[in-house]
Amino acid sequence: MKNKEQIDSQIAKLEEKYKNSGQDLSSYLDGLLYQRYLTYWDYIHLDTLLSLQIPRTYFPDEEIFIMYHQITELYFKLILHEQKQVVDDKSQDTDFFIEKIRRINSYYQALISSFSIMIKGMEREQFLQYRMALLPASGFQSAQYRMIEIYATPMENLVHRDKRNQFSAENDLEELYENIYWKKGATDAITGEKTLTLKQFEYRYTPRLIRIAKQVHNNTIYHKYLQLPEDKRHTKELVKALKIMDLNANVNWPLMHMGSAHRYLGKDKSQIEATGGTNWKDYLPPSFQKIIFYPLLYSKQELNNWGKQWVDHIFNPKKKVK
Repeated sequence: MKNKEQIDSQIAKLEEKYKNSGQDLSSYLDGLLYQRYLTYWDYIHLDTLLSLQIPRTYFPDEEIFIMYHQITELYFKLILHEQKQVVDDKSQDTDFFIEKIRRINSYYQALISSFSIMIKGMEREQFLQYRMALLPASGFQSAQYRMIEIYATPMENLVHRDKRNQFSAENDLEELYENIYWKKGATDAITGEKTLTLKQFEYRYTPRLIRIAKQVHNNTIYHKYLQLPEDKRHTKELVKALKIMDLNANVNWPLMHMGSAHRYLGKDKSQIEATGGTNWKDYLPPSFQKIIFYPLLYSKQELNNWGKQWVDHIFNPKKKVK
């Protein structure tokens, strides 16, 4: 139990805290006196959280599908939470930088290791039936994942591989955004027409994504790394953490999607289209996109071999992806 001197000290600190609020400390103590005790279920809004799963069909496994995607979006929010702190930090403290990237990697690892829920946790026949009630919605429409990419690296690194050598940091952000790699994944390869999935996504999120790109212009996580003093940039632990993040985001996470798509959509002789009409066989393989957040951290050989694990993942599924 605290003694009177400690209590008096705390009261003095509270008086100092609230003296400029227009109310005296006594008023705030009255509010504390009348306030209800906090409960776990109120604090995390448990009843609301558990009411957010609303299936569109009567297939039991659809609820698994919904909950897993909701969990995924919460992990994306955690990743963004850490990224924003790195971007906003002015200290150039490598320990702070390393800790935030370490946390991001722990979130990615949880996502990657949990993807077996999607790969093995649902009946394929149920999925192939209830998915038709979800059109044209698609995981492609995850805006948070696009935000993660924009916070991580300059926009020119996200331009589609076929056009990347035509662009640089000198191009307007809007022009870079129009040529971003993922748009081709929801565009008809023959007609060049955008799918409804992409049109919906652009209408809702393009202004927000452009705004974020402008906010972090020359201030992404990659920029923050390059702005460190040279001796700090060569900190082995930091370089290793950034490379793990890069691989998690741009190789290991897409590979998990490849495994899921291959199980549910690619087993038959005739390819089943993804919801939303996304070109998953051309869009998901990391070696096709070669999205790399931090290219200066790698050797030429590492860059050339980027994402080739997907071949082993599909054709040698027992081989561990590093």
